[in-house]
Amino acid sequence: MTKPLVALLSGAGVSTDSGIPDYRGPNGLWRRDPEAEKLVTYEYYMSDPEIRRRSWQMRRKNRTLRAEPNAAHLAVAELEQSGVPVRVITQNVDGLHQLAGMPARKVLELHGSAQSFVCTNCRARGPMEDAIARLDAGEEDPACLKCGGILKSATVMFGERLDPVVFGEAVAISKACQVFIAVGSSLQVQPAAGLAGVAADHGAQLVIVNAEPTPYDDRADEVIREPIGTALPKLLCKVSAKSDASR
Repeated sequence: MTKPLVALLSGAGVSTDSGIPDYRGPNGLWRRDPEAEKLVTYEYYMSDPEIRRRSWQMRRKNRTLRAEPNAAHLAVAELEQSGVPVRVITQNVDGLHQLAGMPARKVLELHGSAQSFVCTNCRARGPMEDAIARLDAGEEDPACLKCGGILKSATVMFGERLDPVVFGEAVAISKACQVFIAVGSSLQVQPAAGLAGVAADHGAQLVIVNAEPTPYDDRADEVIREPIGTALPKLLCKVSAKSDASR
């Protein structure tokens, strides 16, 4: 008997213990500073050099590039390493699942990665550290070294579409999994949030781990409100034990 496929949708709440603030929680970035949303909105970013300068300074101060995986990231990687088929679908851009030990091919980054930059014109890419080094050297709005185009973080900004190939894979996994765990996500940002409904529609056991209520709580088989750093490792231990019993 094959082990059940476990899909894990991870949101900002998974990385708060690593020092990365969430966006929509009680102390979230968008609630504290609504203007900050403009810094990651494509239309504002492309049309306003001052927004770009502020956005680059935000990246420069950002703790994302210096963050380390926490207990939740490590628990997911340990589940995968134990032989349970695991796929991570993440709304996060911090790369911490991979840093914790999840194979990159088993992590779908719906909103891209803050670890890289991309040219909006010629699509050239490079490590974010290289762009930050140019800021440290005095540039305020570094242009593409290949074509002179506008550079941005290789993340999906507000106003940009998700990569259709990546999202298509996420939908396929949501349909195929037997267990779908949504953790640290408000489940308010579509189309990513809808994956929880897709999984439930296709018969998966739906578990939601989040501090605040979500629009999908009434469809869940289990809702856990405990802190993620302790709740997720406990939950994944149970999933592992059930998986071993199903062999």
